[in-house]
Amino acid sequence: MTSFILVAGAFTGTHVWQETAARLAAAGARVHTAALTGLDGPPGGAGAGADLERHIADVVAVIDAAGGGDVVLVGHDYGIHPVVGAADRRSERIARIVYLDAALPQDGVPALAAVPDQALRARLAQGAPGDGVLPPPDRAGWQRWGSTAEVPEAALDRLTALAAPQPLGTLLQPLRLTGAVAAVPTTGVLCTGNGTSIELIEMLVRSGDPALRALADPRVTFFELPTGHWPMLSRPAELAEVLLRAAAGEGHRLQPPGEEEPAAHTRPFPLEVPELPRRREGNVDLYLPAAEGPRPAVVFVHGGPVPADARPTPREWPLFTGYARYAAEQGVVGVTVDHRLHGLGDYERAAADVAAALDVVRADPRVDADRVALWFFSGGGLLAADWLAAPPGWLRCLAATYPVLAPLPNWGLADSRFHPARAVADAGALPVVLTRVGLELPEIAATVEEFLAAAKDCGARVEVVDVPHGHHGFETRDPTDASRAAVRRAMRSVLMHLTGRA
Repeated sequence: MTSFILVAGAFTGTHVWQETAARLAAAGARVHTAALTGLDGPPGGAGAGADLERHIADVVAVIDAAGGGDVVLVGHDYGIHPVVGAADRRSERIARIVYLDAALPQDGVPALAAVPDQALRARLAQGAPGDGVLPPPDRAGWQRWGSTAEVPEAALDRLTALAAPQPLGTLLQPLRLTGAVAAVPTTGVLCTGNGTSIELIEMLVRSGDPALRALADPRVTFFELPTGHWPMLSRPAELAEVLLRAAAGEGHRLQPPGEEEPAAHTRPFPLEVPELPRRREGNVDLYLPAAEGPRPAVVFVHGGPVPADARPTPREWPLFTGYARYAAEQGVVGVTVDHRLHGLGDYERAAADVAAALDVVRADPRVDADRVALWFFSGGGLLAADWLAAPPGWLRCLAATYPVLAPLPNWGLADSRFHPARAVADAGALPVVLTRVGLELPEIAATVEEFLAAAKDCGARVEVVDVPHGHHGFETRDPTDASRAAVRRAMRSVLMHLTGRA
């Protein structure tokens, strides 16, 4: 018989599993909910002095008491960290680990790294409060820890009333693993309302990041739930069904990229473009047209996050060198830029990198400093917010291609300045050229629609170039006549705003 051990996330305890546990038990499973020290047990626990090792020991104790049969460990949110630590210490007992809308803990990395609230992460990294605990959110504050979509009002009230302070040692102590847990099969349950889907994971695996290749292992399965970050409160019946199927080894398996299959960003640009002179200035590459005098410039800003050790770096990817050479062929300076968007916490420094690159570009004698366009891609779309909020006079056009235009719920950036859908209200007369793909990831498509609705409300000048059958990264993924036509139309529009010529 399968034994489920359910481990809750930050500030919460065994009470969140009540409905899901009852449904699992009704289906014939044995169910245990792990009480974590300082949150809801054990009685007389260490409270503020609890750390991650204490919580791992709490889960190990439940495993040891579970008796025979398969043990499936389920970790929600922060709870995945003690789950993985316990599975590493009792790997021979564990049939499967279920990551319930949770991060991928790594050896030597504290749970703090997975906290979505980036301002909180930065504050705690500088020093913990003297009382050793993090106060729980108020009713409105849960949204900063994950989408509360579909959670009933009464359940949200109860979640708030029963919330406990989180011992800071549980967030700050690094996780230590022997490596034994790597052999345990896993299932990811992705809550699409919180910003993650199977399609998004597949896209990240196809990007070629070696750290993600393990997700295509046949022992790894995935399910989606169309709800927010708290499925045990919003969809307990569906969650119980998914957990039973996960325990049976069901779920979607990712297709590993072929060894000879190039990552999408390394495939050729869809248009034939000439080899043109390139000038390198720090993190900036300028592709120069065959024209005299200072020329307008188009600066192409890549997306991400991109691993810091990625080689070649984005400014040398065929997609961006293709766009830059195409711009230069049209008589303007095409510019590619490397910026340090290596993780979701890097938007501040990536924005600073882009601003510094623009200073370099505008200071170059081959560039007309009063006629510059910015063109953002994918996750780099959030960097457009600064330029929409306060467009300088020399910025003649802003373009965005399959962009993210509002932070996804689990990115921890909801209150940051990187929110183009809000910033567009201050864009004034700045023209925006937006390339929208019809086969976009749903979570990203929602941010585009939010942006367009906001732009309509404030009367912003937005031209939409649609690619109905295009995917995210359509230029290299879908090199069709329609894709080529969309690239040409978007470039033509940008150049019209930049040079005044159609």
